[in-house]
Amino acid sequence: MEQVEQLTPHLVRVVLGGDGLTGFSAGEFTDHYVKLAFPPPGAPYAVPFDAAEVRATLPRDQWPVQRTYTVRSWADGRLTIDFVVHGDTGVAGPWARSAQPGDLVALRGPGGAFAPDPDADWYLMAGDESALPAIAASLARVPRNRPVHVFLEADGPADELPLSSPGDLHVTWLHREADPTAPDLLLRAVEKLEFPPGRVCGFVHGEAVATRALRKHLLAERGVPRDALSISGYWRRTFTEDGWQSSKAEWNRAVEQDV
Repeated sequence: MEQVEQLTPHLVRVVLGGDGLTGFSAGEFTDHYVKLAFPPPGAPYAVPFDAAEVRATLPRDQWPVQRTYTVRSWADGRLTIDFVVHGDTGVAGPWARSAQPGDLVALRGPGGAFAPDPDADWYLMAGDESALPAIAASLARVPRNRPVHVFLEADGPADELPLSSPGDLHVTWLHREADPTAPDLLLRAVEKLEFPPGRVCGFVHGEAVATRALRKHLLAERGVPRDALSISGYWRRTFTEDGWQSSKAEWNRAVEQDV
């Protein structure tokens, strides 16, 4: 780890570099992600470790804990990742907050599947802090002067970050301060949007219940074609990361039945 920066009260930026990233490459996608692996508390090993050997010789509760994070940027051999941190909850967030230059972390990747369609007439991007890195990276690839409407949830004004794009950018921040568990902030905001004319390219990622509601609205009520949308639940409220990952396939099947 080369650098750590507290961007907002709940967002920490970590910049990784060094020989361990030799051979790492990122392609055309703007939602590239990597999987980070952390030894669990009390594990008899540290980074670097041989994951195959750990799995072969240690009980499952001592295997590395994996977390998936979107790449904010990859340039000049440096990998930038933004971590959402809420106190001591979770594994990766607290690690990012306490990390120091020189610390090591295990990762693999990248994966990814989305980039803004250069032929779209306008762009819709919506999500919460977990989607902010991908949205920020995607904004840089919007063609000049094309309308792009962005809706982002955050805890409050202190968690807002400046965004820029070659496109005609319109950003709406939605604050959860009044009702932190409200699942419909994004939906209510997008429902009020007067869609520009032409073909849209949409990116809706973040909390699973919120993205599901917005998916139904866009497909059923707005008539947006499925292939014009990238929609994914990165996490689900009240679920641990491991619990969400184990139930995500079943959830996605149910989502497909909505519309």
